[in-house]
Amino acid sequence: MKRTALNDLPWEEVSHNREIQKKVMLRAGELPHLTNFSQAKFAPGQVASSHAHADMCEVFFVSQGSGTIHIDGREYPLTPGSCIAVEPGEAHEVANTGKTELILTYFGLKVETGKG
Repeated sequence: MKRTALNDLPWEEVSHNREIQKKVMLRAGELPHLTNFSQAKFAPGQVASSHAHADMCEVFFVSQGSGTIHIDGREYPLTPGSCIAVEPGEAHEVANTGKTELILTYFGLKVETGKG
């Protein structure tokens, strides 16, 4: 069993934009296949630049605010309560296009690549 509380966790930088802050509730190795379980806060205008993961799925849940996610060149809205799953290899970019903070709760799952 592992217990965490957001209020007790330190803020960390998001690797795709050091100005965006996150709190990591679970890290790689703490549960099978899980790469992270985190919550990130994007200020208006902040963007996590386009990137892809060859061996990981990522799932984003919008807790608050609004924005967009671009997946392989297509734009999808991010609104409270929406959930987006990104498959391995899909290039994705998250942007806060709203006037208030965008809060995403997200996790990654390691997948087998068939190599090795």
